Amino acid sequence: MSSRTVLAVVILVAALIGANFTALKFALDHTTPILLAGLRTIVGGTALLGFAFFRGERLPTRAADYANIFAVSLSITTVSSGLLVFGVSRVPAGVASLIASTMPLFTAILSFFLLSAVVSRLGMTGLAVGFLGTAVLASPSLGGSAAMVGIISLVFSALAWAFGNVYMKWKDLSRVSPIMLVGVQLIMSAAVLLPFAALVEGTSDTEWGTGLLVPLLYAAIPANALTFALLATVVRRATPTQAASTAYLIPVFGVFFGWLIRGERLGLAEAVGGVLVIAGVYLLVTAAARQAAAAANGGGVEAST
Repeated sequence: MSSRTVLAVVILVAALIGANFTALKFALDHTTPILLAGLRTIVGGTALLGFAFFRGERLPTRAADYANIFAVSLSITTVSSGLLVFGVSRVPAGVASLIASTMPLFTAILSFFLLSAVVSRLGMTGLAVGFLGTAVLASPSLGGSAAMVGIISLVFSALAWAFGNVYMKWKDLSRVSPIMLVGVQLIMSAAVLLPFAALVEGTSDTEWGTGLLVPLLYAAIPANALTFALLATVVRRATPTQAASTAYLIPVFGVFFGWLIRGERLGLAEAVGGVLVIAGVYLLVTAAARQAAAAANGGGVEAST
């Protein structure tokens, strides 16, 4: 895969995920947050498992694998996904994408404490800048408004997602293919989210029609199943810097689509905070990519980005 092709795939993935926040806003006009999160997982999980079976893959056979997949499912596609959709229901799509992009910052911190991973000086600078940006983003909502509840939900969503990422590094899940892994964990999440939504929210506030179906299908398949398959390709073929660049491109597209489709505008605090968050994540993933490339090259410098 050429460098230009990798770059095109990275941009496509970032655009598809960035537009997901706007799609969720449209879907939330017709249903409730937890039910939407559950519907998204069942549709996306079914699509991924179908693709895995089409490729000739088989379900895991070891009980330990299912236990580890459930732990990842609980953190990433259950708790994180539920809090993400709930947060999106309280704040503009662009702001939600900026808060959600703090996940790499939490991953670095949890990796330091749980995996004894080294954080370079550049990485520490990225953490400081990124979390400063998060504080600035939250500052307009400090009066206790519904937006503040949404921001807190999105922060904890990013934290839960980061824990799941670190857990996958801690436990050996290499026996399960990436596509099968996510497909199974999405189905596990649906088994938790859908009954919980039925109990807490019910379906009386849900309008079953194209207004819900179209953004739901987008959020579940192009923004979830398809992007995961593309990301798996990027991780295998790209340099660390290229693969990590999606982390700071996603919020750029999230803000763009929120403006283009829903007419959202960022205030001064949101704009400044967003720039700081993206800059912080950029510094952090750049530092991590340099460390990974140096380790792969025996201490050398990454040849290309």
